Amino acid sequence: MSRLDKSRCAPLLCYVTDRRSLVATEAAETLKVLLQRIGDAAAAGLDWIQIREKDLSGKECSLLALEAVQCTANPATRTASSAVPPSRARASAAAARIFVNDRLDVALAVQAGGVHLGEKSLPAQEARRLVVSLHREKNFLIGVSCHSPEAAKAAERGGADYLFFGPVFATPAKAAYGAPQGLERLAEVCRAVSLPVLAIGGITLDNCAACLSA
Repeated sequence: MSRLDKSRCAPLLCYVTDRRSLVATEAAETLKVLLQRIGDAAAAGLDWIQIREKDLSGKECSLLALEAVQCTANPATRTASSAVPPSRARASAAAARIFVNDRLDVALAVQAGGVHLGEKSLPAQEARRLVVSLHREKNFLIGVSCHSPEAAKAAERGGADYLFFGPVFATPAKAAYGAPQGLERLAEVCRAVSLPVLAIGGITLDNCAACLSA
């Protein structure tokens, strides 16, 4: 059973990282800029931050995820050098939840708030079994990316806590995978499961309200 109740779940905003989109000359500098971006996102009040850097080694991913967990643990301690104005800073001391994409081992090792699984990742039911065996189920969420109502139902049966669905709108990052799914398909997935569904792909301020209504 999901630890999230869709009927009581307020809209969630999740930042999915992609350091290749950042402007930096050196690899170390890119990671520094990314951590700054993660800290700013947490301070601005984002609910979730997903570390999605698929090309990193296990060691590199764990170091990045650990620093992300540490730098978001208490947004109230962010320094004046932050790019986030005080008026936009998180009002409470609640930390943003850090997720690690695909790497359940890394997520558990760094005490992250959850793992996000793709279609080629460890099945949700196996991830859930391991999390329960380690007595981490109370504060650890498992998310799954899906692209159809059938996949959404399977993820729910497997023990997922939430779903990503998309791409809802056209976006260069997903152009190779074909046409966007659209709002009607998003609504179909939302009706098919009791889990919270986060729309992804081409989401902007202009179309986010339509996604929330789906």
